[in-house]
This record gives sequence, structure tokens and C-alpha cells, in this order.
Amino acid sequence: MSRMMLSLAALAATTLAATPALAHAQDTGAMGFWAGLGHPFAGLDHLLAMVAVGLWASQLGGRALWAIPASFVAAMAAGASFALAGIGLPAIEFGIAGSVILFGLLVAGAARVPTMAGCAIVTVFALFHGQAHGLAMPATADPMLYGLGFALATAALHAAGVGIGLAGGRIGAALGPWSLRASGAAVAASGMAILAGAGV
Repeated sequence: MSRMMLSLAALAATTLAATPALAHAQDTGAMGFWAGLGHPFAGLDHLLAMVAVGLWASQLGGRALWAIPASFVAAMAAGASFALAGIGLPAIEFGIAGSVILFGLLVAGAARVPTMAGCAIVTVFALFHGQAHGLAMPATADPMLYGLGFALATAALHAAGVGIGLAGGRIGAALGPWSLRASGAAVAASGMAILAGAGV
């Protein structure tokens, strides 16, 4: 795993360990941070998409290990900013469910694309995830701390996906070459179920 991904994971872990102290502070900033930190874990669609981004980055390797997750986080923050500014995207739920399907298929197919193209792909769909995060922000929350919370949670999920992907590559001889691809297929199937359930 790259040093940058390790740093993101360490930062997220440190933040998670420190947050109990924030729970004792009753100001809106602390509550906003908690809300932001928990939101990516509150929906299966967000969780699957973010882990799948890490899995795909691990398959691409090299600079993609950090560039693709970093692009997702940056675009997600932009999408949240758009939402807070009243700039909406159409069909947000469709975009989110579509991202779960697409990212799952990319992992299932072990799709090889240039790093910049991969960054562009995740950027488009991260905007939809960011919109959802922005629209879910509590009215009394501090936007900066709320954003910090969901950015750290997302980075942790990406790091988990990268870690799982790299570990899967090392033990692939034992589990079979299709083990990681099967995980991607399961993510894509879950995305189709989410899409059907949302009625979009």
C-alpha cells in the first residue's frame, strides 16, 4: 500500500479513536463531525461504492493506489459543496446506485485503464455521493467539520478496499484467481438490487 494511503488510514483511525472525547462536547461542531463521520456507513450503497473504489485502485496499482481514492474524495467534497450552495444534480439516487454497479463491474472485469481515465470515472460518480452527503447535513452542523467527518470516513473505506485488494492478490493462489473478481460481481449485483429497490 502506498505511503499516502497508509497516511489516510492512520489519520482516519486516529480520528475515530479520538471522537469519544468529542461526544462529550455538546456544540454543533462536534455533532456535525459525528454526523459526517457516520453518514458513509449509514447506507449500503455508499459503503459498497467506496470499498469498490479501493478494490479497483488495488487492481490498477502504481499511482492509481492513491490517485483514484484521492480523486473520489475531492470530487465528493465538491458535490457536497454544490448541494450546500443550492446547486443540485439530477437523479442522485440513480447516480449512486449506478456507481455501485459500475465500480463492481470494473472490479469484476479487472478493468485496466490509464490512471487519469480512472480518476475521471470516479470523479463523475463521486459528485452524486457528495450531493447526498451535503443534502443530509443537519441544519445545525458546522459544514467544515461535517465535511471533514465524511471525508475521513470515505478515506478509511477506500483504504480498507485497497488493503483487501492487495491482500487478495497475495493469497490469490490459495483462493483462486477469480476471488477478487467475484467480490466485484457481488458488489455489482448488490447495486442492481439497490437500483430496483429505489424504483429508479
